[in-house]
Amino acid sequence: MDEPGFSASGASDVFGPEALLACYARGVFPMAEAHDDPRVFLVEPDQRGLIPLDRFHIPSRLRRTVRGEPFEVRVNTAFAAVLDACAASAPGREDTWINAPIRRLYVELHQRGFAHSIECWRDEALVGGLYGVTLGGAFFGESMFSRATDASKVALVHLVARLKKGGWRLLDTQFLTEHLGQFGAVETPQEAYLRMLPWALQAAPDMDAFTAPLSGAEAVAYALQPTTQAS
Repeated sequence: MDEPGFSASGASDVFGPEALLACYARGVFPMAEAHDDPRVFLVEPDQRGLIPLDRFHIPSRLRRTVRGEPFEVRVNTAFAAVLDACAASAPGREDTWINAPIRRLYVELHQRGFAHSIECWRDEALVGGLYGVTLGGAFFGESMFSRATDASKVALVHLVARLKKGGWRLLDTQFLTEHLGQFGAVETPQEAYLRMLPWALQAAPDMDAFTAPLSGAEAVAYALQPTTQAS
């Protein structure tokens, strides 16, 4: 999720939702050079960022925060607003890779049930969240944002809890960042990722488990429970 440097393996002016899902299924994903650049590039990193679901880590302070429920966590109630917040400029991130064609594509994927948002609300204001794409038992994390302390981190814990509760097998973060590293994210060579991906895609997870309400305590418990991973 959110790495400014990448190498493009190809480019296209036009994608459709089916073509985009096919890209994910073969291990590539789209990005743009900048928010106002109309081009869309296909990216295949040499090293892939992953959060192994069996090794997800929650720092002690964050566990207390999640259990304390400082936000109302919702699923899929404001997908476009989450996407737009991720695309907005912020201190230290004046430009983003989410351009108009990418926005259109992910809104379409959401409407078709393939893209989802985890949202943190406070006093009816959206203060943090993340979104990504699901295909089989793989969840491809795209981006996250925070307008309140720990909001994106709480959203990530709730995401992992739902993935583990529902039987997902793979959480792809695209790139490894220092921020994600604190949760157990690792890098794996793309060739190893491509061997792992079919195993994840063949799963049929429970979407009702993904969307069901979870308390903060339940989210921490599910996020930390043991799970079976590919060998």
